[in-house]
Amino acid sequence: MTEEIKKIEDNKTETKPSFNKASEDKGGERRAGGGRRGGAGRGNRRGPRQEERVPDEFEQKIVDIARVTRVMAGGKRMRFRACVAIGNRKGKVAIGLAKGADVTLAVAKAVNQATKDLVMVPIYKQTIPHAIEQKFGAARVLLKPAAAGRGIIAGGIVRTILELSGINNISSKVLGTNNKVNNAKCVILALKNLRTKKLSNPQTAPKIKEEVSEQ
Repeated sequence: MTEEIKKIEDNKTETKPSFNKASEDKGGERRAGGGRRGGAGRGNRRGPRQEERVPDEFEQKIVDIARVTRVMAGGKRMRFRACVAIGNRKGKVAIGLAKGADVTLAVAKAVNQATKDLVMVPIYKQTIPHAIEQKFGAARVLLKPAAAGRGIIAGGIVRTILELSGINNISSKVLGTNNKVNNAKCVILALKNLRTKKLSNPQTAPKIKEEVSEQ
């Protein structure tokens, strides 16, 4: 009896590897044919992600970093929100707002977004060409040109954006909320709405009829 039991156990051990091998072969054929687990049939459609780099001429400053949470089915998911301002101090400035799993990723995404929304600031004699009062939501900002040597009379986020834009003499006042993100967007919108004497679109210029007097 003992010899027969040993023979049965030996037969079981011999048949198990063949069964596992067959199952592995089937699984390999299924994955190779493009199964659900990301086989060779699906492939990498998107390709490697390329991160955009900010040119060396641009300087970046972090405006605000906040921790935000989102209530999910399994609990709360914590992420970070970053607001970054970039500028070359030569008339180009922008802000970016993005979220990420950590602070580094959020800042990188915000910088990439800011590079796509650059604003050209018209600078006249190291100041702005005219006064402007801009409103964005609950934020309201007043910008006025200043004489040479006056400097930047501003504080907080308004001063940061004006310095990055390259304006050396200006007076400003925050009249609305103290929210940094809204004030930053309001300043960017105000700089975007500045106009100079030269028309931005000559086709929209009013046509002037010239009267020629016959002599």
